[in-house]
Amino acid sequence: MRTAGKPATTQVILEAARRLIAERGVAAVSLQDVADAVAVSKALIHYHFVDRETLLARLVDSTAGALVARERDALRTAQGVSAVDALWAWLEAELGRGDIRVLLAVSQDRAPRVQEAAHAAATLRLEVAAETIERLFAMLGLAPRVPSPLLAGTVVAFVDGLAFDAPLVPERPARASFDVFWLAMLGLAE
Repeated sequence: MRTAGKPATTQVILEAARRLIAERGVAAVSLQDVADAVAVSKALIHYHFVDRETLLARLVDSTAGALVARERDALRTAQGVSAVDALWAWLEAELGRGDIRVLLAVSQDRAPRVQEAAHAAATLRLEVAAETIERLFAMLGLAPRVPSPLLAGTVVAFVDGLAFDAPLVPERPARASFDVFWLAMLGLAE
């Protein structure tokens, strides 16, 4: 439940877990760490999520859902060649936000429900990447020679690589990599 201007407790807990995982990695974050970050008891965390596995699975679900919603919105108002810049603006914001890195980190947890959520998130990301490819090509008056679902795997792998690489090698120009990548992808047009 929400009170005026306050996010729901589960959302606050999920955001704290996301932030901690972004800072420390998934293996270094316990339920007690999350409880401390939110200044609540560990029992309240258990009340909302039962256990760490459930918390991580819900974190994957909510993070992936928000990520793909923002990706879908990226091209909503773009037209023509500005679509590539709109897609870059979305990706640049995502690299700064860190949600892709969090998804990658949490997907390494071997708990069954976390793996199930990670698989569902990966499937969703591939579907939305295929939609993005189709929309981008159409905005540019092009059609891909390779089926969009096949290209989607390449796009998601590229995005994940940038998300992993950007904080490790900040001097590497992510925009240049993005432009070269999309120039190659658009070379697959009919």
